[in-house]
Amino acid sequence: MDGIYDSDPVGNPAAKRYDRLTYDQVLDQRLNVMDATAIVLCRDHDIPLRVFNMNEPGALVRVARGEDVGTLVTN
Repeated sequence: MDGIYDSDPVGNPAAKRYDRLTYDQVLDQRLNVMDATAIVLCRDHDIPLRVFNMNEPGALVRVARGEDVGTLVTN
């Protein structure tokens, strides 16, 4: 996956990918990106979270350069 979706894009080809979300949206919508405790820790310590496809060639370099890749989760 190349970000966070509103439903599983494998089972739902019409799934919508989010460009940006808040931590509370991830928790309230139960998007199951990662463990809820980890999401809360990121939220409570104001640590931005970028969800992207590590297997895409060059994706990590693009993120490191500050490009808008995947989904950004912030407060």
